[in-house]
Amino acid sequence: MAKQDRSVYKKIFWMLFSTLLAGVTVWAIFKQSRSLSIEQLFNVMIDGKKPYLIISIACAAAYVVLEGVAICSILKGISYKRSLRKGILYSTSDVYFSAITPSATGGQPASAYFMHKDGIPAGVVSATLILNLMMYTAAIVFLGIIAVIMHPGFFRDFETLSRVLIVIGFVVLTGLTIFFFMVLKKSDNVFAFIKRIVMYLCKKKIIHNSEHALSKIEDMHKDYKNCAKLFAGKNGILRKAFAWNVLQRASQIAVPMFMHLCIGGNNRDSVTLFAKQCLITIGYNFVPIPGAMGVADYLMIDGFSNIMTHEAALQLDMLSRGITFYFCVTISGLVTLGGYLWTKKKR
Repeated sequence: MAKQDRSVYKKIFWMLFSTLLAGVTVWAIFKQSRSLSIEQLFNVMIDGKKPYLIISIACAAAYVVLEGVAICSILKGISYKRSLRKGILYSTSDVYFSAITPSATGGQPASAYFMHKDGIPAGVVSATLILNLMMYTAAIVFLGIIAVIMHPGFFRDFETLSRVLIVIGFVVLTGLTIFFFMVLKKSDNVFAFIKRIVMYLCKKKIIHNSEHALSKIEDMHKDYKNCAKLFAGKNGILRKAFAWNVLQRASQIAVPMFMHLCIGGNNRDSVTLFAKQCLITIGYNFVPIPGAMGVADYLMIDGFSNIMTHEAALQLDMLSRGITFYFCVTISGLVTLGGYLWTKKKR
């Protein structure tokens, strides 16, 4: 019971902290501008080109829906077919809790909760979420590589701090992608190496509770071994999951491009905005801040300022993040709450 209470208090803390951080971020952006306000942003959006506004909102919605499609695709491939409606609930819970916790995987326990309630075995749940995380990470790296191929010079347009974040993000995400795929092939060797490192750190008194650390690694090892067994030889599942994740990330990345067109931007800047947003996504995805708030905005404003005025970059950042993050997370939170209450009612 005490553990459950701590978990509830932790969720409440991060929810309040994330709300405060969101408020500070929006205030800091408005502070940089002479004319920016909630009313002005609303008027600009309403007076913009409606087809592009609709496409922007559809892309933000697709980001949530396509994660549900990816999870359902994986489950179907291992004979645990679930409806898209349930897949969307798995997705919204992940989106919401990932946004209010410092970890990009913070929403996975929430997804796991709903999957367990739907009668999916624990081992299958862990393997499905692990595989989807692998493909999610690989998709970000893939789109980043596409952006560099499209125009290598875009990277030089960013300021030094932004370039550092993008390089670190690329290294971290590429490392994670390689790690994930190595685990699928040789999990015993990988985790034996990790255990040796942990034991060394324990001897040097850098890690104090060796039993707890090794126990967590062992639990993780079991999950990954189960994942490797379930998907061994099933390359079709991997390809489909990767394709859905690429579409999911691309749909979110495309929102600034369409919002720019909505508010009267030039068509010739569209490809540039998409490619830069790919690099921006790499730059903030590894940062341990809820929703990468502040960091994502800094990178977007920096990247966009080479295409338009600083004032216009602030405006585009707020409109894009308003749709892809604040609106998306709010709706996801409400859907998750509704799903939780419905699950409780059924029980």
